[in-house]
Amino acid sequence: MDTKWKNKTIFVVWTILFTFGISGLLSLFTHGSYYAHQDYFHTPEFQSELDQFASYITMFEINSLTLEEAKKSITVTDEDIKEHRYRYGGLSAQVANIKAQYEDRIKGALDSGNKEAEAAFLAERDSKIDDITKNFQSDEYVRPKVVKEKEKRMEDYYKVREQYRADYSRYKKAFRFYFENSETGEVYTNLSEDEAAKNKINEKNMLFVTDYTLPNYSISITGYEEVIDSLFSKTTEEIVGQIAVPKALSSSNSFMITYKSYKQVQVILLVSTLASIIALILCFYLAKKSKFIPAEFEKWRHYYNKLPIDLRVLFVILTSIGAIISIYIVSTQIVYVIDISYDAFESCILLIISSCLWGLTFIQGKFLTSEAKDWKNAKKEWEEAIINRAIHSLKEAFLNRRTGTQLFLVLITVFGLGLAATMSIFDPIFQFFYLILLAIVGLPILIILVKNIGYFNRILEKTNELSVGNLGQDLPVSGKSVLATLAGNINILKQGVKASQSEQAKSERLKTELITNVSHDLRTPLTSIITYTELLKTKDLSSEDKAAYLEIIDRKSKRLKVLIDDLFEVSKMASGNIELSKDKVDLVQLLQQTLAEHDNTINDSSLQFRVTNTEKPVYSLVDGKKLWRVFDNLIGNILKYSLEHSRVYITISTKNGQAMITFKNVSKYELSENSDELFERFKRGDVSRHTEGSGLGLAIAKSIVDLHEGRLDIETDGDLFKVCISLTLEE
Repeated sequence: MDTKWKNKTIFVVWTILFTFGISGLLSLFTHGSYYAHQDYFHTPEFQSELDQFASYITMFEINSLTLEEAKKSITVTDEDIKEHRYRYGGLSAQVANIKAQYEDRIKGALDSGNKEAEAAFLAERDSKIDDITKNFQSDEYVRPKVVKEKEKRMEDYYKVREQYRADYSRYKKAFRFYFENSETGEVYTNLSEDEAAKNKINEKNMLFVTDYTLPNYSISITGYEEVIDSLFSKTTEEIVGQIAVPKALSSSNSFMITYKSYKQVQVILLVSTLASIIALILCFYLAKKSKFIPAEFEKWRHYYNKLPIDLRVLFVILTSIGAIISIYIVSTQIVYVIDISYDAFESCILLIISSCLWGLTFIQGKFLTSEAKDWKNAKKEWEEAIINRAIHSLKEAFLNRRTGTQLFLVLITVFGLGLAATMSIFDPIFQFFYLILLAIVGLPILIILVKNIGYFNRILEKTNELSVGNLGQDLPVSGKSVLATLAGNINILKQGVKASQSEQAKSERLKTELITNVSHDLRTPLTSIITYTELLKTKDLSSEDKAAYLEIIDRKSKRLKVLIDDLFEVSKMASGNIELSKDKVDLVQLLQQTLAEHDNTINDSSLQFRVTNTEKPVYSLVDGKKLWRVFDNLIGNILKYSLEHSRVYITISTKNGQAMITFKNVSKYELSENSDELFERFKRGDVSRHTEGSGLGLAIAKSIVDLHEGRLDIETDGDLFKVCISLTLEE
């Protein structure tokens, strides 16, 4: 009896020593690197605080310009003037933009007969145009505007900078510093008058002293880098000195609290590590001198092995996870012994719980290891595992059984249970067998029925939601029953309804936009024709005015004809009622001809065209006239919508049997992230629709390329606009 108790006691002591030893070493590994320094003042964390304080010194002491002094130092360069001048494009573009902004307002006032509003809009427009024109005429006119902008940025920067002053004051209370400019001899310090001597910062008076060279930059404030660079240029002057923590620092200061806590934890960590090593040595000694697991626990093996093997594996996994988590918590609490809120009793309880979990894990591990050695028995037990039995039962329950057969079997069982219940009335012994039958047969069937009814109710609820237009989430589909098939079909129908709704909404949106855009683009020139026709009816109209009005009517009529022709053409292409006259065409020569047609316009523009061709002709079987229209539309778009003074790149290359024609330019209008919208009819890069064009150019170009069984793709990256045409090469 004494031997049994002795073995059990040794095992309990062993598990406690093992738990304590592992937790102590784990605490060393998790916290040792942080507490390996001489003291807190030598840690990277404190060094980060020093660097932060040094950057504050640079900001508030070295770079101590006032706002007014900073404003006086403002300079305006030619680049600043140029950037302000061309910020929104060239002069013509900005003037055109201003006119476009006021065109509808002036026209609205004119139509309503409000002369005062018309005059006000005209004056406001002309004032802005005059201001923009002066920007391009005189640098001196632009200079005050740039100065005002820079002053506003400086004011914002100084407001943001003041938010750091409270943090700087906190550091100044904790640190002493003395710095001297090596070239100018200027001194920066927060020492009081009785501490003014530099030699007051020494190890005798200070807890910590370090030599430091101040950085030539202050804290970088996001969004104000250009202000900081303009005010405080980086120099090669060295400002060297010392930063120290005084011994007289208040004990309530956060640095002093952390310093003392750091030293105490170092001692605790050292003691716990030594104790852990001793505990593990004792564990090794006890394991050598006695049985690792006492034989008294073997009597529990019989009961333990009755559990299914997967349940035993689950138990050992759970106990091992619990042991690891608890030992990690114990190792973490070791470094918090100095905390006033630390509960030693709680840690002891955790240590005992962790020891128990480790003991259970070792015992179960030994039992499972013994079982695993007998592979045949282990394989047999695995076949009898709960998970395998459940999987096997599910497969058999739904294997090649039709719904009618399943229902028939359920009904037979239910009626059989009812008959057994009737028989139990005549003889009490039947009542005992009936309860057994009810538990073995009736309860599983009831669970299956409740589950299937619940599944059916979910399907019914989903169909009710679909009937009122609420799509919601998909139904879960499990198994191969008729309910699962029904749920899957409902999901497919729901996805079809959802796709149909999306397509319908998109179709309605495109239809509305098409009607709106067509109405706008056709009404604008038509309105001008009607207006100037009415003006021609005016009596005593001069010949010059008549000629001018006729010229406007002629231009607007041609504009209207182009819009109508483009609309008919894109409609014909969309319906497929167009024939192609294909021939072997040199794409390089065709592109050169198209560029030659636009030669005068290109020369008059501020754009720089860079055209790269292959050395050899690039042939493709195409309709030359239709493909010329594609190139003409794309080049026309480039001339209308490119940012002034930018470059345009056009290249022709061959790759994998395809001719690749690429057009790249920088748009002066903001591009949508959805580049596919640009293929829509009457869609323009200029959403205000004040530029010339029908908005059908890209739609026509894509339709023509599609008829040639090629590809026309659009890519946008910010303001970069790229069109890539791919056609089949003809040898």
